[in-house]
Amino acid sequence: MKFLEYTNLDRLNVFLGHLNLGERTIKGCLEAYSCKHAGTDKRLSLSLENEMLDYLGKSSDTDSSSPVDLLLSRSSRKALIYLVLTLYQMYPDYDFSAVKAHQFFSEESWDTFTQMFNNYMFEASKEWTERNEDGYLLDVIYEALDEVVKLAECEIYVYNPNPNADPFLEEGAIWSFCFLFYNRKLKRVAGFRFCCISNLANDAFLADTPPYGEDEEIFDDMDM
Repeated sequence: MKFLEYTNLDRLNVFLGHLNLGERTIKGCLEAYSCKHAGTDKRLSLSLENEMLDYLGKSSDTDSSSPVDLLLSRSSRKALIYLVLTLYQMYPDYDFSAVKAHQFFSEESWDTFTQMFNNYMFEASKEWTERNEDGYLLDVIYEALDEVVKLAECEIYVYNPNPNADPFLEEGAIWSFCFLFYNRKLKRVAGFRFCCISNLANDAFLADTPPYGEDEEIFDDMDM
């Protein structure tokens, strides 16, 4: 996957990188990639493909919760591989399983994305409007994404794993979302992850953390 640079995405990332809203902080990032293999992508793609084929061979046709039907198509497996490779680029230190990732992906529409964005990013949108004169935040994001992946031709996915295995969650996280916009024709994927962090939780954590050197003083007073 090759990282693609776009000025409009960079501008949004500057705004969303660390948006302090008092009791909460919004963190967001938009990234774009071409689906052209680079570096270890080819080896990783083959590993993911073999993982899915092995899963298909072991799965039961009677298992209604199995994602077998969607993995039978080579084009669907290829799309899943691109999505997982994108996650690897966004979080290189996390080991994503193709089969497990598939169970956490759900295909959505732009209307669904809009509804979720408006519900969770209302304060961020208000802050954008106060700072900028070029329209609503969602409209600017639409234009930036459309420049990269042509949204009318995109498949939109949301990655929503089990909280215990969510690489996007940080200390004090209130909520977190990761959307992927995949254009098969252009062979591009754009990722948009955004989360909300409680400043109160972080402040409490810092308050409970003893100052540097205090731990040593405690141990100095103990009989060892």
